[in-house]
Amino acid sequence: MQIAEWLNRRGGAAEAGELAPRRQAAHVAYVILRDPLALFSVLVILAFVLVAIAGPWLAPFPEQGYGKTNVATRMLPMSREHPFGTDRLGRDLLSRVIIAARPALLVSLGVVLIAILIGAPLGALAGFAGGRLDDLIMRITDLFLAFPSLLLAMAIVAALGPGLEHAAMALAISWWPWYTRLVRGMAISLRQRYFVEAAQSIGVPSSVIILRHILPNCLSPILVQATVDIGTVILASMGLAFIGLGAQPPAPDWGLMVSEGRTFILDQWWYSTFPGLAIFITVLAFNLLGDTLRDIFDPRQYR
Repeated sequence: MQIAEWLNRRGGAAEAGELAPRRQAAHVAYVILRDPLALFSVLVILAFVLVAIAGPWLAPFPEQGYGKTNVATRMLPMSREHPFGTDRLGRDLLSRVIIAARPALLVSLGVVLIAILIGAPLGALAGFAGGRLDDLIMRITDLFLAFPSLLLAMAIVAALGPGLEHAAMALAISWWPWYTRLVRGMAISLRQRYFVEAAQSIGVPSSVIILRHILPNCLSPILVQATVDIGTVILASMGLAFIGLGAQPPAPDWGLMVSEGRTFILDQWWYSTFPGLAIFITVLAFNLLGDTLRDIFDPRQYR
């Protein structure tokens, strides 16, 4: 009888564990649908991803989006044929803005993913192990954090040479310490929990505890930080392109287009305005979504 009751409890616990992620996802969707700013951010991000995936089919002049020139139509204002106008080489700006969404998405996701893969395990190891290993990892982390991330990225790109790939690599190298500090703080708190002490008492290896207990319980703050960082990385990569250290002509890039159009801002204002608006709206959407996720996962911050 006692065994049957124990098995029933185990079955109920397993079922509750399977339902918990569904309930959390339903709660996230409920909060987003009730919050106009959060709903706006989700719609903008979905549109951004759709444009990034289907850009070559959505752009009215895809060959101009990739850099083909047409000097006969240079510096045309907004019209039915060219809703965003054209640039100094006659390329359709709407096509350029659409095609540039894909590299912006790939760079931002790649940088954040690499930063998480490097920073999160190091932070979990430092927080769980403590002692000299913690000191060593955090001193290396502090060494990277001593320089502003964008300034460090500029120095790395200057050493490697300008280019989109080098800019993404430089941003990833300068971004991982933030996740190390974030996860380390969570790991220090989690290692004192009863389930971690119970796993240690029965001889579970430390690597298994970190992978199965520490890191999974750090996913919520990592997700919130990553959502905000995607927008920040987009802004940083566009900043590198603006000063000539990111994507190089004729590659489509919002920051590069803003840089090229800044000398024509008084007469041909559309040249820099529409790429700048694309950067502004995309970064704003990711920041708003990150704030909403922070409120959902941290009840103390909930409005």
